[in-house]
Amino acid sequence: MEFFIISMLNGLSYGLLLFMLSSGLTLIFSMMGVLNFAHASFYMVGAYIGYTLAGVIGFWPALVLSPILVAILGALFEKYSLRKVHKFGHVPELLVTFGLSYILLEVVQLIWGRPAVDFRPPEVLRGPAFTLINHSVEGMRFVWGAAPDGACRAADAAVRVVCSPFPATRALMMVVAVLMLVGIWLLLTRTRIGYIIQAALTHPEMVEALGHNVPRVFMLVFGAGTGLAALAGVIGGSTFVTEPAMAATVGAIIFVVVVVGGMGSLAGAFVASILIGVIQTFAVAFDYSLITLAGQLGIQLSDAARENSLVKLTVSQVAPILPYLFLVLILIFRPRGLLGARET
Repeated sequence: MEFFIISMLNGLSYGLLLFMLSSGLTLIFSMMGVLNFAHASFYMVGAYIGYTLAGVIGFWPALVLSPILVAILGALFEKYSLRKVHKFGHVPELLVTFGLSYILLEVVQLIWGRPAVDFRPPEVLRGPAFTLINHSVEGMRFVWGAAPDGACRAADAAVRVVCSPFPATRALMMVVAVLMLVGIWLLLTRTRIGYIIQAALTHPEMVEALGHNVPRVFMLVFGAGTGLAALAGVIGGSTFVTEPAMAATVGAIIFVVVVVGGMGSLAGAFVASILIGVIQTFAVAFDYSLITLAGQLGIQLSDAARENSLVKLTVSQVAPILPYLFLVLILIFRPRGLLGARET
């Protein structure tokens, strides 16, 4: 049971990290109709800037300041580059953002180098948020923080005790992602700024006639989207690893999340992020193959079948391609995505 609970929490935390990334991309697309190929690169830049600032002013100020700096960088890029090609259609926009991703990668490698940097979370986040203790006699219980001394050791050899800690960094990731979801939803549906942003997408001429600067609104939206990616970068970089390849690692998966959830749908991105995070986490944890399954069911396979490489594949080995298989199924049976209103 503790395996299921911890795996589910790990899947939820990974899915919420994907949502933190995809929410900015979804916000930019839903408001501006722009697919930002450099979105994962802003995630990487946010992690590196957070790493540098954390060494000077501490982790918590860096968690706030890094997204602001990256948001300013994103807003300047939209104003002085992306806006110039917007009138020529989607292809020039894609090419400009695609080129920016390579520029940011080279800049990061020039400044911080190619090896991974040692971006550690603060002392308060280095231990577990809580620990599940599964005692074969006393049952399951959980304690906040690390388990007490001796709680994970059985006095009797016949008693089985398993302790499963849940990292505090993943708990922070989950809390920030949920707060981000609530904050974006409230901003877009309950504030005057949100109404202006949504109106600027569908009726830009009317919004401009009412005295609002539509280009500035789009610039702020693009900056906010890149700032959300940088926030995910600071948390993800300190939780996992901060290296130049981190953008390529999540770059493809966030587009899968956006398409599966529905282009431009924030709720769809949230649902798709959770589904993909949980499915992939459980798939990695299961080391089962068709040979193992056949043996448990009492099915005898021939020697030729046992030598087949496909039969030897385990679920954990195919876990990296599961999100893309999910994407193919969604595009076949529901092209607009789970909660999307646009046809992809």
